[in-house]
Amino acid sequence: MWKRLFPLRTSTTTALIVPQLSLGRRRSIPRMVVNPFKYSSGLKSLGYLMIVLVLAIIGVSYYTVVILALGPQLHRSGFRSFLAFCILVVFHALLTLLTWSYFMVVCQDPGSVPGNWRPVIEDNLEEGTSITQPDYVAPESSTYGLSSSDGREIRPAFCYCNRCQNGKPPRCHHCSVCQRCVLKMDHHCVWVVNCVGARNYKFFLLFLLYTFLETTLNTLVLLPCIIKLFGKGTSHSSSPANIAMMFLAFVLNLAFSLSLICFLVMHASLLSSNTTTIEVHEKKQAVRWKYDLGWKENFEQVFGKKKALWFLPLFSKDDMDNIPALRGISFPVRDDSDAQET
Repeated sequence: MWKRLFPLRTSTTTALIVPQLSLGRRRSIPRMVVNPFKYSSGLKSLGYLMIVLVLAIIGVSYYTVVILALGPQLHRSGFRSFLAFCILVVFHALLTLLTWSYFMVVCQDPGSVPGNWRPVIEDNLEEGTSITQPDYVAPESSTYGLSSSDGREIRPAFCYCNRCQNGKPPRCHHCSVCQRCVLKMDHHCVWVVNCVGARNYKFFLLFLLYTFLETTLNTLVLLPCIIKLFGKGTSHSSSPANIAMMFLAFVLNLAFSLSLICFLVMHASLLSSNTTTIEVHEKKQAVRWKYDLGWKENFEQVFGKKKALWFLPLFSKDDMDNIPALRGISFPVRDDSDAQET
């Protein structure tokens, strides 16, 4: 048991990269590594329960809003019947977009590092020049060991993950729950049993937006019913089960609506500056964030340039082909930064 919790591991980065970059061969020294996230993959099981919980909340909200609150209004004539019909149309539209976005976040791969990924290195490296930002090339076209034309050995300007045994593109981070590196990782969301990364961040933002709109609508629809129930006291025609379900749906929708305001504001701020949740601390240390290209280009790097698809959990083929940031391998940087554009 002690060996499983505190295994002896060698430094993979030292063993694979350093021997090729130095004139003398260095021996890697075994060291004791304590991994506090060793059993964090168990959060996946919790995530599957969250999917069931989300579907249950949707079911309860649908029954209370459509059947109990708005259904009786449709049988009446006049403006109230028309208003109930319009609310039902908006309700089903938001519910469709919400469910669509949710399952796209659950099923869409956030982006993983291609096998044997290596950075692209500029030719004719001179002293004092820097190596370009990593981009994807065929595995056989590059190696870890780099040297200039005069024989000087140069350390590669890219990170290496000692867990995945692979290189890490810019803005890529290792997820201890998924046990892999994720491209432009924002965070691991237990509600969707998936990481939020370069290729599903748009779907996650749309899920937050439509969930907020739907829960706010449900709260406003159920509020008059709750006021009427408490106003009548014990003299009401509804069954205790329906009253309990309506009260539960109202509390849940109100709680989600209020809590999602904070998430929407936070992610809107991150989107406007082209920052992920993980990169917030790194951005504070920088004088000017090199990935911040202005709100318009930052928005297009997440939602694409095709306006007709901005509010749908889809990407056009042209956007996927012409915007490298959507694929998560390379990212443009500011012209006034020290780094060059990828």
